[in-house]
Amino acid sequence: LTIGTNTAGASASKTDGFNKNQLIRIPFPKEATEMKKTLEGLGMSKQVNAFETQLNRAAEDAAKKAAPIFLDAIKKMTITDGLTILQGKQDEATQYLRKNTSSNLTTAFRPVINESLQKVQITSYWSPLMKKYNRIPGVKKQNPDLAGYVTQKAIDGMFVLIAQEEGKIRKDPAAQITNLLQLVFGR
Repeated sequence: LTIGTNTAGASASKTDGFNKNQLIRIPFPKEATEMKKTLEGLGMSKQVNAFETQLNRAAEDAAKKAAPIFLDAIKKMTITDGLTILQGKQDEATQYLRKNTSSNLTTAFRPVINESLQKVQITSYWSPLMKKYNRIPGVKKQNPDLAGYVTQKAIDGMFVLIAQEEGKIRKDPAAQITNLLQLVFGR
């Protein structure tokens, strides 16, 4: 678990860890997809892309806070938890972490994401897009909670990466980098 979470955290927290990884990249908010299409049709693709990049930068900043939360959950694991993970589904460790860390991740990520979005002046991207879009006659006015959206997407992305690492460790001898992992998962 420690190896998988450290690898996932390191990958997600580096520059472009979210932005260039199509599995976890945070897109324009789904509920505003029509808004995105309309704005791109009005020649604002550059602004839309810059906005999406900043959403991902916020997630990359927040991912740096994940390691101690995961480590705490790992330290609190019982022998029963360990056996369940060992004998369970291919993503049993990931599910254990999701169950035991999601609330703490949200608490830790949200302020970092708020600060990151403010630091890069996300309103300089979001506000002009919102104002221009909301002036279009007949459209549904949009104002999603960006920090909440990015927080949830960042957490989901972390678990996608952890599940990938767990799958590698369970199946790939080359990923079993410690004697204990080789003993437990080695064939």
